[in-house]
Amino acid sequence: MKRKTIPALCVCFAFGACIRAEEIASPDGKLVLAIETVPATANGLTGRLVYKVSFRGKPLVEESGLRFELEGQRPLGPEVRITGTEKSQGEDSYKLLAGKTSEVHDRYNSLRLDLAQDERLTMKFSIEARVFDDAVAFRYVIPDQGAIRSFRLTKESTEFRIAKDATTYALELPNFHSMYESEFVKLPISAFSNQGGVASKVLIGLPLLMDVPGVAWMAITEADLRDNSSMYLTNPSGSWQGHWFESVLAPSEDDSNVIVRSSLPHHSAWRVLLIGDQPGRLVESNVITSLNPENRVADTSWIKAGKASWDWWSGSLNADGKSSYSTATMKYYVDFAAKSKFEYMLVDAGWSEPNDMTKMNGKVGIPELVKYAAARGVKVWIWLYYKATDSQMEEAFPLYEKWGVAGLKIDFIERDDQRGIDFYYRTAELAARYHLMVDFHGATKPSGLERTYPNVLGYEGVLGLEQSKAGTRDNPEHHTTIPFTRMLAGPMDYTPGAFTNVTREEFVPRMESPMVMGTRAHQLAMYAIYQAAIQMVADWPKAYEGDPSFEFVKAAPATWDETRVLNGRPGEFVTIARRHGEEWFLGSITNWNARELDLPLSFLGSGDFTAEIYADAPDADVHSKNVLIETKTVKSASHLTAKLAPAGGYAVRFTPMK
Repeated sequence: MKRKTIPALCVCFAFGACIRAEEIASPDGKLVLAIETVPATANGLTGRLVYKVSFRGKPLVEESGLRFELEGQRPLGPEVRITGTEKSQGEDSYKLLAGKTSEVHDRYNSLRLDLAQDERLTMKFSIEARVFDDAVAFRYVIPDQGAIRSFRLTKESTEFRIAKDATTYALELPNFHSMYESEFVKLPISAFSNQGGVASKVLIGLPLLMDVPGVAWMAITEADLRDNSSMYLTNPSGSWQGHWFESVLAPSEDDSNVIVRSSLPHHSAWRVLLIGDQPGRLVESNVITSLNPENRVADTSWIKAGKASWDWWSGSLNADGKSSYSTATMKYYVDFAAKSKFEYMLVDAGWSEPNDMTKMNGKVGIPELVKYAAARGVKVWIWLYYKATDSQMEEAFPLYEKWGVAGLKIDFIERDDQRGIDFYYRTAELAARYHLMVDFHGATKPSGLERTYPNVLGYEGVLGLEQSKAGTRDNPEHHTTIPFTRMLAGPMDYTPGAFTNVTREEFVPRMESPMVMGTRAHQLAMYAIYQAAIQMVADWPKAYEGDPSFEFVKAAPATWDETRVLNGRPGEFVTIARRHGEEWFLGSITNWNARELDLPLSFLGSGDFTAEIYADAPDADVHSKNVLIETKTVKSASHLTAKLAPAGGYAVRFTPMK
């Protein structure tokens, strides 16, 4: 990380002239953040703290309040004075072990405002802000001071007053104990406001994507949550003209009055606004990881991204097509992984005693399976229940290392209050000590933890493939929405790879021999579109047997050196190209509408490439499993035409010609 400090422009002392506004722009000058105080008292000596954001000279976020409350203290933000300011420039340059890119170079301009509450300066705090070319981020910082002995947060009221009544893609959640497994609903901001002066009770999870017409695409999310509670949004305006949101933090399950408690100094999570002229620019951003601390795992040689065979989706079907949760069945999935050159096999729920994850229940012998897999070049992940993990990790993790387990899928966390967030960090740190990788399920959204602890390879936190067993919520419209919404936060374990592909009319949800809506090529393309460093290959091994289209799944990597979004619109279609080494992989999917897309290949390097194309067959609108496979020679000046059937897809592997 490089940082250059610019001398403070001016300072406001207790009895001097008061700075009323500060402004910083992104390195390219297109994004501008202003933080200022506006008069809040008769004498005008103190003011209400607000911020504003503009993009390409147009208002994006109007005057929005910055405010929080500590136990036993007056609210911080309504009456403040700016006592000092410092501007600087920086660049976060680092490597990611697994993700959408392998190297990050994020330049930013930053601002720190030191503030005091009321004329007596009895309470001090700061606002730290960074403006990147594709994002604005800010956080509250409370230094050690005599006025208070500890940090006890009772409320945060950060406002996001959008310049227009934007169209949002919002994750409506029932409460603070969900698994973030719901649809992103397309609605104007004002639709979330109850009229008649009554605040809305709709709870919105992050990320929240919006299209501010004529201005920008923007998403609200957060980064670096250590020692904090997750942020949600509500529209409290109670007015049909109220197109704004306010932060609400997940309340503590242990203390109904205090949301976050900490020693001093303390800083909040970063409040992040991802901003671009197209939604794809937000997908390409690395700001979430850039706002997190650097890697704290000294030896990372054991951490490897990869694909995994998985028994759960099929119902643990064995080679005879019968459901059998046993060591023999798991060996069958290991053999499939070895034959397919997958790195991993995941044993899902059912191997341990219900309330003791250090004891096997006799159905699957984990040490025996690990030894069997190792002889075939495959490593084993195991499923864990959150509550047992929380209470037993100190005892269990060294045992798993002794067994030779590679990774842990920890499920049903369902909380992201401060204690819940602490679980993610404790787990990541302890798992790293015992050389265990982690995939969080039943989880909150990511916030960049994978930079600090690169053994964290995955998060679920998404309405995934599993929902096709229960109903129609997992559908092509949803598939084309989540790359622009949930995936903005980080890795997304959707678990693709279902090969029983049917039309909407043929679809029947069922637990045994499950099927999915959309074409075979649609599922193939997900391996290039969905970011997941531990990528499941969900179906039964025999579903792939003898199918030439499975070659794309086998070839697709689980981590990338570069990511480019070629086109797309949430809920309609998306095309993403990703580079791994010298090869590129491209995926394109559409909703229920057939469409034809022109795909320029300018992202390719110099020279000729072999394009191995997996496209919807001409009759894929009726016979969803049919894939047209062809090979072409292309170069960076070439274009491909993707003809997508309804709920269709298009997948391409580009290999340089020697």
